[in-house]
This record gives sequence, structure tokens and C-alpha cells, in this order.
Amino acid sequence: MAKATRQKTVLVTGGSRGIGRGTAALLARRGYRVAVADLDLPAADAAAFFRCDVASEASVRTCVRAVLRRFGRLDALINNAGLADPVDPPVEKLSLRAWNRRIGVNLTGVFLMTKHCVPHLRKTSGAIVNIASTRALQSESDTEAYAATKGGVVALTHALAMSLGPRIRVNCISPGWIARTKLSKRDHAQHPVGRAGRPEDIGALIAYLISDEAGFVTGQNFVVDGGMTRKMIYL
Repeated sequence: MAKATRQKTVLVTGGSRGIGRGTAALLARRGYRVAVADLDLPAADAAAFFRCDVASEASVRTCVRAVLRRFGRLDALINNAGLADPVDPPVEKLSLRAWNRRIGVNLTGVFLMTKHCVPHLRKTSGAIVNIASTRALQSESDTEAYAATKGGVVALTHALAMSLGPRIRVNCISPGWIARTKLSKRDHAQHPVGRAGRPEDIGALIAYLISDEAGFVTGQNFVVDGGMTRKMIYL
């Protein structure tokens, strides 16, 4: 794998923590040259870091240009950056400013990064993977803004797949509970697979989706949640 990918460059947004950090580390181990775009410097140095606010077109433009200057090519874009905590005030108390910030980072950020990376991805017949959420499919109370953005990412994915094919493939992953802290046995046991997710679970699927082996896969949303969206629950 390393020999085949050592000259390929992947840009991971929101790569300083969580799924993004795990993905960046996994892809680096597999031989990719990894660029991390984030507002916060990552703890690890396995990837090149580029400071970027994905909700700002000027920042995105500068970031993409810097990545191309550094590596000379772009083979894959992983749109992972987002405001992670899904809970907001009740909808009647949710400010327009807070709503727009969610939209700006979680959805417009995907659009902007894609817009500025597409010319370079066309040259390499590259791939895009967008990170949505199972909250695009099911909800808890007071998560309207977050759910709307993730539903938008799913829809944007299949629209882009139609517009950018056949040169660029575009897919989406909707993760379930990806643990960032230590969880109780009960938290793990509620999942049909017996545990909550890890960043590497998502990273491994990303690695497949940007590889040549996934050449017949585009416009899809892959739910990776340990089976939770298929679990019937009664109170």
C-alpha cells in the first residue's frame, strides 16, 4: 500500500482531533502525504499543518494554494471539519447567528473546500469523502441546526457525485457514536457490535473510498454506527 500511495496527497479538514486526527494518522501510516487543515495545531506531527477556517472562502483559498505549493498535487479531499457538539438551545431560543455558524462550518465549509480543490482533483482523477452523521437520519431534541447541516452534507454528496463524475468520485460517511473519552461498559454494550466506534473505524473506510479499489463507488452515504440505526428500541 505504501509504495502505491507514497506520492499521493490527501487533505483532511478538521484533522487536529477526533475522526480527522485518526484518519490523518492512518493515511500517513499507509503511505499518503497528508495535509491537515484546522484552526488548532494537532498534537501529532505525522501530517503537514495548514491553518484554515473552512467557513471563510479567503482562508480556504489560501489553504488550498499552500497545500499545492507544498506537495504539487492533490489526490483526495476529506471534508471532516465541523462543530461537533450537536446540542443547541430549543428552536424558539436558537439565535440566527448560532444557526448560521453551524451552517457556515458544517455545510458551507464542505462546499468551499470542494470548490477550491476540484480543479486540482480533476488533474489526478481524485476522490472526495464528506463526513456527515447518523443525525442526518435520526435526531434527539434541540439538534435542529446540526441535523440540518449533516442532512445537507448527505444531499450535497450525491449532487456533487453527479456533477463531478466521471473524473472525481464523491462519497459520504455518516458515523455514529465515535468515542472521544472513556465510556462505560453500558455505553459500549448498547451497540449491536458490542462497542462504540473509534476514529480508526472511519479512517479505514475513508482509505478504501479514496483508493483505486473503490473505483465503482460514488454518490453513496455509508452509515458506520455499530448497527445502532437498525436497532429497534422501546421504552
